[in-house]
Amino acid sequence: MTHEQGLAVPGSQQEAHLRQSLRAAGLRATPQRLLLLSILEQSGRHLDAQELHSAARRQMPNINLATVYRVLDALKRHRLVRQQYFGRDHKRELFESASSGEHYHFTCLGCGAVVEFSTALIEQAQQELAASLGITFTHACVCFEGYCQECARERSDRSGAPANHWDDLTTTGGKRR
Repeated sequence: MTHEQGLAVPGSQQEAHLRQSLRAAGLRATPQRLLLLSILEQSGRHLDAQELHSAARRQMPNINLATVYRVLDALKRHRLVRQQYFGRDHKRELFESASSGEHYHFTCLGCGAVVEFSTALIEQAQQELAASLGITFTHACVCFEGYCQECARERSDRSGAPANHWDDLTTTGGKRR
């Protein structure tokens, strides 16, 4: 892994952190695992397996797509990587580092923008359901779709109906991706 791509430099603090994360999860710190974790941590966005494979090949030309899928599977099972879908059709499997913390996604059906946000409401619903049903949650997969403020305004202008305002939702840390 080289510094020029923004990936973990051998012997760096980031590489030490990634190695520690893998070991804490009970996984060996193989070059492939280190590389894919580094790419996900540094990318700051959601990547599919093909995008990860392309990025990884710049550093490790012999890595194949099957290896990428195997590594992603191990990283998902050990909760170092999260698998996401940005739509109810689940057409495209995207991955992100689990170090980004629990958050949710809103996908605009008009322009395709993805807005990440955190809200206590999901955790509150989990707690209420756990108490009333006696179940234990390990993960919440919630997919929000609709129209961003701009697209809602455009739709409203065309139809004359009032727009739904994204700004009215209670979110913290909302950011477009």
